[in-house]
Order: sequence, then C-alpha cells, then structure tokens
Amino acid sequence: MVVTNWAARADSAQAALNQGFWAPTGRFYQKNNAGDQAFNYWWQAHGLDVLSDGYQRTQVADYLAQMRALEQGIKAKNNNTYLNDYYDDMEWLALASLRAYDLTREPEYKATADLLWADIKLGWNEQQGGGIAWRKNQRDYKNTPANAPAAILAARLYALDRNPDDLAWAQKIYDWEKKTLVDPATGAVWDGVNRLGDGQIDKDWRFSYNQGVFLGAGLALYRATQQTSYLEDATRTAAYVLNDGQLSPGGVLKDEGNGDGGLFKGILTRYLAQLATEPAVSATNRANYVAFLKFNGESLYKQATRRPQFLFNTNWTTAPSGTVDASTQMSGVMMFEILADLQARKLL
Repeated sequence: MVVTNWAARADSAQAALNQGFWAPTGRFYQKNNAGDQAFNYWWQAHGLDVLSDGYQRTQVADYLAQMRALEQGIKAKNNNTYLNDYYDDMEWLALASLRAYDLTREPEYKATADLLWADIKLGWNEQQGGGIAWRKNQRDYKNTPANAPAAILAARLYALDRNPDDLAWAQKIYDWEKKTLVDPATGAVWDGVNRLGDGQIDKDWRFSYNQGVFLGAGLALYRATQQTSYLEDATRTAAYVLNDGQLSPGGVLKDEGNGDGGLFKGILTRYLAQLATEPAVSATNRANYVAFLKFNGESLYKQATRRPQFLFNTNWTTAPSGTVDASTQMSGVMMFEILADLQARKLL
C-alpha cells in the first residue's frame, strides 16, 4: 500500500504560492498569478497563517524570514498602519499575528495582535442587540465574519495572558452570535443581520467560512472554559457541514468563487481540523471529520490541481483554467498543510 505523503504535497503547494504570488519588493501576496499588484489586506493575514503552517511543520528558517517580511509589508502597503475600516479584516490579522507569536515568541507579533484587539473592541455596540459591526462606517450591520473570529481571538488571548476581561469579551461576543445568527435546530450559521437596514437576517447566505469560524469559536471557548456546551455547539455545526448537500455536495465543499470566496474553504478546513484534534471530541466524530478532510484534500489533489505549476481551482472537483487568485491558492495550501499535520499526529 502506497502511503500518501501530505507533507510533500504541502511543500509543492507552498512553493507554488511563493513563486506565483509573492511580491518580494512589496513584501506581500499579489492578487493573482498574472501579476496583478492589488493589495488585499485580509488575504495577507491568511498568507501569514499559511507561512506559519509551513514553519510549524518544517522548522525551516526561510518561513520565519518571510513571515517577518510580510508583517512589515502589510503595514507598509496599508498606509503605515495595521488598522483598517473593516473589523473582520483586522480580526484575521490579529489571529494570524497571535499565532505567529505563539510559534516564534517574537514580541512584534503580539504587539500587532494587541493593537488590533483594542481597536476591534470599539466595534461593539448595542444595535441589533449587540455584536461587533462589520465596518466602521456601517455600525448597525452585524455579521458572523466580524463576530466569530473576534470570539476566537479573545479566547486565545485569554489562554495566553489569562486576562479575565478577554474571556468575558469572548463569551459576550459568542453569546450574541449564537443567539442571533445560528439556527438552533441544525447548527447552520447565517451570514449577518441588518445589511440593508431592514433588520433582516441573510439566512440564504450559507458560506463554508461562517460555519468554520463559528465552530472554531465554540472550540476556543471550550478550551478556555471546559464548558461542554461550547463543544456541543461546535460539533452540531460540524455535522451540518458534513451532511448538507448544498454546502458539501457529494462530500466536497462547494465552489464559492474566486476573490474573497477563494479563502472560504481553507478557513473552514482549518477550524474543522482543529476540532478533529480536540481530545474531548468523540472517536466517531473525529473519524468523520478526518475522513471528510481527507476526501476533500484528495479531490483537490487529483481533480483540481494544475500540473506541473501546482495551481488550484475554486472548484475542488475540476482543474483550473486561466488566472488563479492568491485567495484560492491559499485555501489549497491550507488543505494540504492541514492533512500533513493530521498525518504527523497519526490521525490519517
């Protein structure tokens, strides 16, 4: 029996991201592999996370140098600041910076995360019953992208610093999100409320991304508190992902397009894999999560990878044609890094 070497696949994916998308002069990831120099702030945060994946797996110093370059490049490209008008964007950079700090203990990363967290908290207001706004000039629109990652961030900061205020924030944000934007029957996570100023919930917007960040928030709060209700929430939403024919038709996560949507599958798979590694998860659930992730990774590798360039498609069942966005490429790198990690943990 031939054993799949997911680490080798991850190496190939990382190399393709670096060769096709990295702008060494600007120290950031370009929009696509056709040389479009547009700077997308929140994609860079996932770029930092992907570099952290590579460093965590290999301990190769090249990743550390590129992580530092990217962190500096983001600030330079963003008008010499890490602050942004979109709270969800800042949450992603804070999460990636905090992870980089966990791996390296380099204080600059922690300072970035702390700076961003202080600004993010200012996004909370009582319109729609609470929650963090999506962006600074639309404070009455609240959505999952601006709240679930913030709950993860607060819980992780609490795990690191043991500041009770961070835990209180994590719980407050999570409680609002669950009450407002999660279907209690199925665990499906809706996108947002009051986008058009009419108080309506966008229940028909079912993105893989939103499921991933909510189950990630439940897991982070379970780890912070050991309260089983949080883990139950996470497993309910995970079951929805695995079993919903629209979200994962035929067992493969749906095509959510390029641009921002290119990142959605990678975000879900990252947090589902974290749930799979949680010791408190049942053996049956763990096996189901791992099987789902492996099935998606194999489909991506066999059906949706252009060779020899090692470029990925938005649809994980067909090969890409034409230009590939960095967001789409990053999701593929995440998928392979996740499976390499699960393999190293002997879960595959």
